[in-house]
Amino acid sequence: MTELNKISLNILSNGKGILAADESTTTMTKRLESVNIKSNEESRLNFRKILFSSEGMKSCIGGVILYDETIKQSSGSKKIPELINGSGAIAGIKVDTGAKVLAGSSKEKITEGLDGLRERLKEYYKLGARFTKWRGVYSISDDYPSKLAVYSNAHALARYAALVQESEMVPIVEPEVLMDGEHSAKVCFEKTSEVIKKCFDELILHKIDLTGIILKPNMILDGADAKKKISNEEIAELTLKCLKECVPNEVPGIAFLSGGQNEIEATENLNLISKKNTTNMIMTYSYGRALQQSALKHWSKNIKDTVGTQKVFNHRAKMCSLAAQGKWSKELEIQN
Repeated sequence: MTELNKISLNILSNGKGILAADESTTTMTKRLESVNIKSNEESRLNFRKILFSSEGMKSCIGGVILYDETIKQSSGSKKIPELINGSGAIAGIKVDTGAKVLAGSSKEKITEGLDGLRERLKEYYKLGARFTKWRGVYSISDDYPSKLAVYSNAHALARYAALVQESEMVPIVEPEVLMDGEHSAKVCFEKTSEVIKKCFDELILHKIDLTGIILKPNMILDGADAKKKISNEEIAELTLKCLKECVPNEVPGIAFLSGGQNEIEATENLNLISKKNTTNMIMTYSYGRALQQSALKHWSKNIKDTVGTQKVFNHRAKMCSLAAQGKWSKELEIQN
């Protein structure tokens, strides 16, 4: 077992998952303003450190993805990575600089951030990060994702992963096929399969140690505006079929993004996937809104109510952890 494989398993094992707290300043500002909280460096930190110091962190969260601003902040005498490590979780960092319009395509995106990445990774390692995240985004339509977008993003993800492993950190590889549109789950399955296969072609070409990565894919879902929707059982079956066909056995685990699903949808679908999983890969969560939204709404009513906010977060984290083990139920949601 390599050190990278150990880190991956520490993040994903025992029903634990990842708290995606890597919202950019712009995105976090939108989240805070949506609940009438003024966004500034202090308010962004205050909400996040409430989550990082909660009891739910100890039993349910194996890793936290941070943003550049947050990894450099402190809570009292403790640096934020130290606060996270104190709960038994591992600090990680988002290292891409966002998706921009892909040259040669009027609407598709390519994720940027490779320039200067080697030097930034050295700094993040010194700050306490032991894993990283890079997100590629793909749209679905009759024409998309194009072969250009599929290849370009896969190539960028592989170059990123190579630099991260060189820096002795675990790369989260996140190829997200977006829910936007009227497409069917069948089309989502086909497009997601194409995207993931190309990603692994490139990862293998770049000599990535597949035992030392975490894949963060979307689930197989109908488009958000699709007139007919498949059942949760079908979502689980199609998602597992896609992953079995596209992901090499060496990969230690999958941490799903919620991708626009609400908290209950993301939890229920993960639970069914976990129940039906017959692979050796761990199936768990890497959720942002699906872990934080209820806590944020509660906090916005009284920003001094740390205990109440943590109680809401602890519940959501526990539900996600149970789902990662196939032990969640609607009854447990109500009981808690």
